[in-house]
Amino acid sequence: MKLDVVKDSDKPWYSDGLAFTCTQCGNCCTGAPGYVWMSDVEIDRLAEYLKMDRDEVLKQYCRKIGGKISLKEHRNHRNQYDCTFLKEIDNRRVCTVYPVRPLQCRTWPFWDGNLATEKSWQLAGQRCPGMDQGKKYSQEEIEKLRDATDWPKPKDAPGSGSAEK
Repeated sequence: MKLDVVKDSDKPWYSDGLAFTCTQCGNCCTGAPGYVWMSDVEIDRLAEYLKMDRDEVLKQYCRKIGGKISLKEHRNHRNQYDCTFLKEIDNRRVCTVYPVRPLQCRTWPFWDGNLATEKSWQLAGQRCPGMDQGKKYSQEEIEKLRDATDWPKPKDAPGSGSAEK
């Protein structure tokens, strides 16, 4: 005889929601080498914001990897890799293109890897002081951000409640 194990629920572990408010600490913009993937639209937004030609933005701030475009990184004095737009200003690490930061940055921390398990979320939260703090997002809001294909609408954007700062 086989006894089937009864599942408590098919709901994800975060079905009661998660809290997050960006503290702009810069921790998500530094660390081990990684990638910040850019779409054509995001490159154009960045070029317009920087008042630069698109080709110059690509040359100065981006790198091509396997046919895709990612922002460049630079090794810092802590032997970590910083996003090219992360700068230290008055002893704070800030994004110098925050209003036009890519979708990947806008949807942090609601990424598949962080949402996979509660433990994954907690591990990410060890480096991100905004996780489990501030605004509470519903399961629906979390999944909308996780699955976003363009900038979240201002009321949906993680952090301050606005996509523009």
